[in-house]
Amino acid sequence: MDPSRERLPIGAVAQASGRSASSIRYYERVGLIPAPERVSGQRRYPRAVLRTLAVIETAQRAGLTLAEIKALLAADPGDACAPKNPGPSACLRQVATRKLPEVRALIERAERVRRWLEAAADCACPTLDDCQLFGEPGRLPEPDAGHLPPAADAPGVRRPSVGSAGRPAPGSRTPRARTTTAAG
Repeated sequence: MDPSRERLPIGAVAQASGRSASSIRYYERVGLIPAPERVSGQRRYPRAVLRTLAVIETAQRAGLTLAEIKALLAADPGDACAPKNPGPSACLRQVATRKLPEVRALIERAERVRRWLEAAADCACPTLDDCQLFGEPGRLPEPDAGHLPPAADAPGVRRPSVGSAGRPAPGSRTPRARTTTAAG
């Protein structure tokens, strides 16, 4: 049998691509990969789907959204001059040009945080009140300026839901300080 005509069951595609069967079905459902033919009710993918899955994984690692990946995969290499379909290379250049400023901003933010943390690692101040690191908040980006969560949102730290007035939202539980008695 011609290898290009070989059809692979979803388990073989999952194993060869390193993706779970559920993610492959999801990519099919959202239109990143075409619906395969079915043999006795089982999906049978062409071998070329492995290359498509590799493109999807690489694009995701580069920070592309699924919508951007879908547009990239839909670009027709034979119609590179059409304004609505610029071809895969032109489409990739457009996405990369749009994404580069975002990545540069993230890198700058990470560099500022790294410099602050390096200074904090060398801090010998007796109290936080004496520490200049906390007297210059502008040395660090705003908490919501990047993708790093504030420390209170770290895994294992519970935070109460907050309503619009800055108070706990109705129905949310707020942690209370434990009180001890002389007996306890």
